[in-house]
Amino acid sequence: MRGIFGPGDRRGPAARGRARAGSLVRVLAAVALLAASLSAWGDDPPEALPMTQPKGPSVTADGLLELPALTPVMHCAALVGLPLDGVTDAPAKITSATVTTKGRSAPYCSVRGTIAPANTIVLRLPVEGWTQRYVQTGCGGRCGRAVIAYGQADDCAPVRAGTLATATTDMGHQGRNDGSWADGDPQAQIDFAYRATHVTAQVAKAIITKFYGSPPAYSYFIGCSDGGREGLMEAQRYPDEFDGVVAGAPANNLLVQNFFHHGWSILANRDKRGDPILRAHRLPLLHKAVLNACDSLDGLADGVLDDPRRCDFDPWTLRCAPGQDRATCLTAAEIGAVQRLHAGAVDDKGVRLEPHVAHEWGSELGWSLFVPSRNGQSTYSERSVLAYGRYLGRTNVADPDWDLSDLKFTAETFWDLVRSSSYLSAMDPDLGEFQRSGGKLLLWHGWNDQYIAPRSTLAYYEAMRAAMGGQAVDAFTRLYLFPGLAHCAGGEGPNDFDVLTPMMAWVESGRAPGEIIATRQGDEPVTRPVYPYPAVARHDGKGDPDEAASFTSVTLPDEPLTDLEWLGRRLYSGDYQTTCEADDDELVCRPSDTWLSRSRPALEVQRTDSHDRLLPHIPLS
Repeated sequence: MRGIFGPGDRRGPAARGRARAGSLVRVLAAVALLAASLSAWGDDPPEALPMTQPKGPSVTADGLLELPALTPVMHCAALVGLPLDGVTDAPAKITSATVTTKGRSAPYCSVRGTIAPANTIVLRLPVEGWTQRYVQTGCGGRCGRAVIAYGQADDCAPVRAGTLATATTDMGHQGRNDGSWADGDPQAQIDFAYRATHVTAQVAKAIITKFYGSPPAYSYFIGCSDGGREGLMEAQRYPDEFDGVVAGAPANNLLVQNFFHHGWSILANRDKRGDPILRAHRLPLLHKAVLNACDSLDGLADGVLDDPRRCDFDPWTLRCAPGQDRATCLTAAEIGAVQRLHAGAVDDKGVRLEPHVAHEWGSELGWSLFVPSRNGQSTYSERSVLAYGRYLGRTNVADPDWDLSDLKFTAETFWDLVRSSSYLSAMDPDLGEFQRSGGKLLLWHGWNDQYIAPRSTLAYYEAMRAAMGGQAVDAFTRLYLFPGLAHCAGGEGPNDFDVLTPMMAWVESGRAPGEIIATRQGDEPVTRPVYPYPAVARHDGKGDPDEAASFTSVTLPDEPLTDLEWLGRRLYSGDYQTTCEADDDELVCRPSDTWLSRSRPALEVQRTDSHDRLLPHIPLS
């Protein structure tokens, strides 16, 4: 990979930054020690100096190194026109740079620039003391905007203090959230897939190095949703670019999610006329019934399921009896829709087209993402499917007339529509290169996520353990599953927490992440610890249930079964990944011949001994 410090140093940018910063820290410490010694001697220094090893930087209570704060070596405005030749694979330029305090407590140099052909990048560079850390933030949805958003790191102390250099990108296009920006623009598709985050990191680090006269000591990536996918893409394709990656609710199974997960969430709830069977005003009734059945399974009735896999809710308990008030029950048709929405996409033989359980019990209040309130109402899920069906999801195909009626839930359609996973998805479970570069990975997901199935992240984590071995994964990866948390934020459970500080502590001082305290804000805040999977929080039976101190970490012996059998399980591999380039208005990806690019993998359907449903078997050769 081409870095920013020239071809002579074969280490990656993150490793080179650590080395340079480490040298700088040692030099500064040595100078300080020597100055103090000379001051104490006065005019009569001793004849011989004792050999003393300089001390490294101390560690804060949060586990972060106390790195010397650096000030800029040039004026903010002087960044405009800064030469950036050869930094990345295309011309880059800074178009504006001004000092401001907008949105933050400390002044910073607000930088805006471009990377050809159409990537917009923005940076925030502290002007009163930079603690030598670079944080790149991801961009959610289909992006199209360059806005630095810290998400679940907004309460991180260095973020609040304004001592981090940060950057982000609009992923190579502006606006047009319907995906039409991809029509006839293969380079925009490459940028969205994986290039934009990579070239942004290269250019941002070069700008930082010029501005402060020193490269970042540590580099981090944090993002949620598509930002989580971007983080995993970095770890998989550019394993030495960041020291730590925090990937929340990652959309890494991008084509399965946007075709089959969201598509099923719409079509499985339509009757023969195309009208919604279950409507949004029925969701609170369903949610209340789920809580009545399962809320106390964790020993505490608090309105949140700590592990929905343990909930064996039967929606048929809500079926209307003759003469019953319809406001208190569900019809048989509505119950059928609930079951389909919960279980996820299948074909007509029962073969799963996404990991089992698309929408967890306990998340029902968020189902209005795909359950409309009236006939003809467009929902987010519908718009997402259309964006991928018309412009984003099929390589070199743009069809503005493509409609939901064109989506078929068959094995053949599945393999046709997931082919562009070779460049859009981030499914490779073998992160050996990232681990060997010293990288750390923190995965997190909310159990009440209404956009992306939590079990999709759990399936990727289990695929990592199968590919690399549990011990190897435990050395550099942690997974957190937050009870009651919706997509990236919100939800009925404690939903405000800091995932960046634990990552920084792990990278900088070796303090592995333990409990993360989540808070539900309000007049009477509720705090709750969340532990690395598979541990869960259990109330001690004595303390205030609204206080995190009243809970302990427990790893239960009867871990709920996570059924990982589904049609696309072979997608958890790296043997079909491609690198693409634009050839006029065509996207050309290599290698051109992979098992995924062929007609479709050979498919045998067999009935398993443990499940009364049909499951696929895909030969690995």
